Amino acid sequence: MSTLMRAPRECGSWFWDLDEVAAPGLASALVVASKVTELLGRHELLTPHRLEYDWYVLDSGGVGITTSLALTVPLEDPRLPERVLSSRPAGYPDAEVDDIHVVGAGTWIDGEGRRHIEPRLVDLSVSPAPVGLSAEISVYHDVWGWFDFSGRPHPGVHQQNAPRLGAALQEINSMLGVKGEPGEVTYFGFATELGIGTPDALDDGSGPDVTDKL
Repeated sequence: MSTLMRAPRECGSWFWDLDEVAAPGLASALVVASKVTELLGRHELLTPHRLEYDWYVLDSGGVGITTSLALTVPLEDPRLPERVLSSRPAGYPDAEVDDIHVVGAGTWIDGEGRRHIEPRLVDLSVSPAPVGLSAEISVYHDVWGWFDFSGRPHPGVHQQNAPRLGAALQEINSMLGVKGEPGEVTYFGFATELGIGTPDALDDGSGPDVTDKL
């Protein structure tokens, strides 16, 4: 059972435009997903369990169908692209795969050093769009920031988790050959180049209380 509150919007995200370093298409997207997942896995941030993806028809848009595919083979398995395409909705023979979400669990560490498994601790998606490949990582929990969602500082939790995320992002930048661009600011936080930014503290040392939106 989850022990963390999850925000309905991301606390931070990072986007990689891979148009100049990787070919577009499903097979290429799954290769990138495999490499990024491997790096996240080294830091115990993502162990993949399944893929989720929507479908669209060119010039018509999304068809409103989401497919969930259990990962019974590794992400790098050369048979995986065909398994994904074989799950195409029967009523839409021309449908193409939209963003591919790698769904799994990761480990966060509390202030006393205890390790906990959390579903969807880190979200990874890769777009196989013909206009250019891209990848995005998003986080939705408060363990990466200096303050928790209620605005209380939790330096012990921050120190156990933020450096792991920062190291993973740095390694992904190096592996992809492209720096991740921090995503948009949301009510729940903002990304910096290699982590979650710290908002200005109030006079009493606390941060923003965002629990009204959880």
